[in-house]
Amino acid sequence: MNQFEMIRNAAETLHNVARLTPIIPFDSLSPNLFIKAENLQRTGSFKIRGAFNKLSSLSAEEASKGVIACSAGNHAQGVAYSAMRLGMRAVICMPDYAPVMKIKGTRRFGAEVVLVPGNYDDSAKEAKRLADEKGYTFAHPFNDPYVIAGQGTIGLEILSQMPDVEQVVVPIGGGGLISGVAVAIKNLKPDVKVIGVQTVNVPSMYASFGLNEVETLKDRATIADGIHVLTPGDLTFEIVEKYVDDIVTVREDEIEGAMATLMEHSKMVAEGAGATSVAAFMYDRINTDLRTVAVVSGGNVDISTLGNIIERELKRREDNRAI
Repeated sequence: MNQFEMIRNAAETLHNVARLTPIIPFDSLSPNLFIKAENLQRTGSFKIRGAFNKLSSLSAEEASKGVIACSAGNHAQGVAYSAMRLGMRAVICMPDYAPVMKIKGTRRFGAEVVLVPGNYDDSAKEAKRLADEKGYTFAHPFNDPYVIAGQGTIGLEILSQMPDVEQVVVPIGGGGLISGVAVAIKNLKPDVKVIGVQTVNVPSMYASFGLNEVETLKDRATIADGIHVLTPGDLTFEIVEKYVDDIVTVREDEIEGAMATLMEHSKMVAEGAGATSVAAFMYDRINTDLRTVAVVSGGNVDISTLGNIIERELKRREDNRAI
């Protein structure tokens, strides 16, 4: 079965599980900008799509042994919710910097949380070690065909909800989301541009895309914890190279500006990763003359973090007015 057929099957699997999230005009910014609001998805992010599709694919024997995942928070909650709904045990390895609300959300769905010092890659190593030791099935957050297929259902929805779309902008961490979306869109409407966005602080897929090989970057801090991935997947990289038209980067202050603008004008809360797609449009990294859907991939952000971001953005606006 090819990846596009897997996406179609995933849409059936996710019926009555994942919400059909709305596409909302962002008229106050541009008549050409529309938001695919995955921040309104169950568990607060798109990740439930890939997680539920992956767990649904397990055999009875695999399911009986439980699943393990690594995540900064959104995949964690997606796996935890899916495991709860399917009656499986779930263990989640999370980097110790993960937002408190994502840790609490994961535990709320019944998963065991293992906090790992370091970054996402350190959590991945610990999750794989525990999978080998305990016999759990490892549910990779992005480099897995079932996960990619689940995320690809967003592409099917975009084309169904907005047939005249000309460009789709997608945040990139490890590449699972954009891989699925790109496969869906390019198989149905190949003229639609698919553009990826990363933070300039951790541009692992951007660097790999430019060099035509998977690159591992040195770690740097970012407000976009959901796309804080130092090494993209080999499977996702292959798909990105084939189907994605371009990848751009945005600065940390631009991500914060997009988060504030989404709250101010659309009354929407987006986490840093989710706001990168809007930042790419706001700060002219992409062609803003095209009818564009920006995937706001998640809205799970601590209120204290949000307060700090608003404060910094207000200061930047004051400084700009003073110039």
